[in-house]
Amino acid sequence: MLDTYARKVIQPQVQRVADLCITINLKADQVTLGAFLLGILSSLLVVLNFPFTGVTLLWISGFLDAVDGTIARTRRSSSQWGTVLDITGDRLVETAIILALAIRFPDSRMALLILISTILFSMTVFLTVGALSPKRSEKSFYYQAGLAERTEGFILFSLMIIFSRYLSLLTLFFAFLVIITGIQRMAEAYCLLKG
Repeated sequence: MLDTYARKVIQPQVQRVADLCITINLKADQVTLGAFLLGILSSLLVVLNFPFTGVTLLWISGFLDAVDGTIARTRRSSSQWGTVLDITGDRLVETAIILALAIRFPDSRMALLILISTILFSMTVFLTVGALSPKRSEKSFYYQAGLAERTEGFILFSLMIIFSRYLSLLTLFFAFLVIITGIQRMAEAYCLLKG
């Protein structure tokens, strides 16, 4: 939900960084890879008990994830491969953060398992609708907005990492939001594809 609204506010900064990357001849896929590596590094820092540094790198990774698409659209070099790379990298970073939390806080593993299951459900709907829908967006496929998108995920991951004392509770709250998002997307899919 926040992605849809916050993007308008943050896009000028994203465009500035994208322009800088273009100036130094960085391609969108290179920035995607950099965002992915920073996200994986952030999960390692969580395991090593550097929560604030881990969260900082996670947000930089997320910011660069917005930059790569802006580079591709500015250069008119968007590709299906770039979309695959981007979405796969996003999910791997989220999975790495969840695994890092499971390693660091074994008592919260069941809640984290529930979260990853709800993410799998919501992403399955998201990707299937994106592939089947005749609608298109500025991205390579139809992007279904929802209650819990990437920004909400980063906020909740940050809270889970920093306030680990409440990890299970925050994780279950996150899972609840993701389930609502999946249901929201299923309802929209029904209207788009059935009607």
